[in-house]
Amino acid sequence: MDLITVIVPCFNEEASLPYFFRAYEQLKSTMRMVSFELLFIDDGSKDNTLSVIKDLAANHEEIKYISFSRNFGKEAAMYAGLQHAQGDYVVFMDADLQDPPSLLPDMYKAVAEDGYDSAATRRVTRAGEPPIRSFFARIFYRLMNRISHTELVDGARDYRLMSRKFVNALLELSEYNRFSKGLFGWVGFRTKWFAYENVERVAGETKWSFWKLLLYAVDGIVAFSTVPLIASTVFGLLSCLLSFAGILFVIVRKLLVGDPIQGWASTVCIILLMGGIQLLCTGILGQYLAKTYLEAKKRPIYIINEQSSKIKG
Repeated sequence: MDLITVIVPCFNEEASLPYFFRAYEQLKSTMRMVSFELLFIDDGSKDNTLSVIKDLAANHEEIKYISFSRNFGKEAAMYAGLQHAQGDYVVFMDADLQDPPSLLPDMYKAVAEDGYDSAATRRVTRAGEPPIRSFFARIFYRLMNRISHTELVDGARDYRLMSRKFVNALLELSEYNRFSKGLFGWVGFRTKWFAYENVERVAGETKWSFWKLLLYAVDGIVAFSTVPLIASTVFGLLSCLLSFAGILFVIVRKLLVGDPIQGWASTVCIILLMGGIQLLCTGILGQYLAKTYLEAKKRPIYIINEQSSKIKG
């Protein structure tokens, strides 16, 4: 009997966990051909999330948990789950039930029987999201697919069932600055996509503010494309050419007409423009340098505060 490890990253999900567990129990009843390992990763929650998880683990043998010393982020929680998953197949699920458990039987069939290495999900609608967030999300995916060699599917979720081969490939990528949506595509393998309409949270509030999503998008761009560095070089080259042309124009006008270029305001505007381009290029370079600096420190991706006695290793 195949074992499926369900990894559930949690950050302040006290209100959602009872709903999630009921959905999980229903899922088990429809997938009797496999066994389950339910692995909760408490990402430094400040509410009673860990207490709820402990109560569930005490009454169900297949439930395990890991609790971080602080909030390290969902990417760290996902990596910790991969490292400790024992299943033949591994799937990520959110505790807020925005990842429909009803899709899992078909996802399992695609990987276990149809020859795919992973079964991934994508949202075809963004109903319930703020329009500004939906707009920038679409722009991000279009931009990434233009500037990166790693394909990102618009609306892709972290909800993905993976074979052990796929999981082992991901574990080879132990970088500190993680962007899993890009890593899933980078490792390759055959993936079948399942589309579904957006599902709102069953309880609680989203932990992803617009600012956090923007920073996450920047991480993705820096992690999977060097085009911004090339763009900054092009900006610098164009600025030099325009400046050289301007100097020639001023010299020729002075020699032929005898009237130097007038206009203090225009000069200041040009200086500000050039200064802005320089600061933009310096900022782009700084982003790459900062990521390199963090990687060079070789800090652990996460620190465990406590874990279930059923966790191996």
